[in-house]
Amino acid sequence: MPPQTHTIRICKMAMAKLASVFILFTTYCCRLMAVELTSNNQHPVVNEFQSVELSCNIKSISTPDPRIEWKKFRGGDTTYVYFQGKISGALENRAELRGTTSIVIHNTTRTDSATYRCEVSAHLDEKKLDELSIELTVQVKPVVPRCSVPQSVPVGKSASLTCVETEGFPLPTYHWYRDNEPLPDNPKSSPKFFNSSYTADPKDGTLKFSEVKKVDAGEYYCVAKNPAGMARCGPQLMEVYDINIAGIVGGVLVVLTVLLLIAIGISCAYKRGYFVSKQQTGKNYKPPAKGDAVDSKQEEEGDFRHKSSFVI
Repeated sequence: MPPQTHTIRICKMAMAKLASVFILFTTYCCRLMAVELTSNNQHPVVNEFQSVELSCNIKSISTPDPRIEWKKFRGGDTTYVYFQGKISGALENRAELRGTTSIVIHNTTRTDSATYRCEVSAHLDEKKLDELSIELTVQVKPVVPRCSVPQSVPVGKSASLTCVETEGFPLPTYHWYRDNEPLPDNPKSSPKFFNSSYTADPKDGTLKFSEVKKVDAGEYYCVAKNPAGMARCGPQLMEVYDINIAGIVGGVLVVLTVLLLIAIGISCAYKRGYFVSKQQTGKNYKPPAKGDAVDSKQEEEGDFRHKSSFVI
């Protein structure tokens, strides 16, 4: 191999190594010159009244004393959570800074559910600002639901039971029980409820019977449940009774008989004049006195005699 060719090969290898070193150096320097944030969990979920950490970690930075801020975004409003080195706003007495940039919220409430943003400003870095958003969800246990159960329903009629709970988050699902036994979604899947004909909606809490049977009688209660917990209403008794057709027919016949007797009585009273005499006399009618009738008759006879003699 000629010496010149060997020299060229050595130069190429040296240049390649130098380029690799330059790339590594550039990458390292750039990383030192750019602030970068990471998080252990950007979507934390916690039950109400528990503590939760909003994780924000600085992965790389050159500025020794960066400016750190936390902001909260909820319902279109923006508020400071950590500003000028201290906790502020609604979390002033319930939160604390953990490490350099993370925040821990104690005794969480439903109003803490929001988007939080960690912002780090590094004036000595080439990339002077980095930010990280965290979505916090606070789950709320349901309260005692409001249940409505009809007290009594006739056999063969329809019935509707309702269960409502509005405080839990996320929205709870509903489950009905009869005599401490859970009602299956499909009554035909269980021997105990095979003869029942109902539909249960776990989303709105309604339990509807298309045709109530005697086996549907019992104590009913509803359970509202979500990931934070559960709550139930007190049991309420639903009675199922038979319709007495014979009794209803007998009652109708008795009423018709009474009405018929009343009509006959009124007709007889009209025929005997109990109602006619009062209508004819009226309030202002006065019968003539006996003396007045005699005098009137005598006057008429005298006038007649006088007129007769006058003619003669």
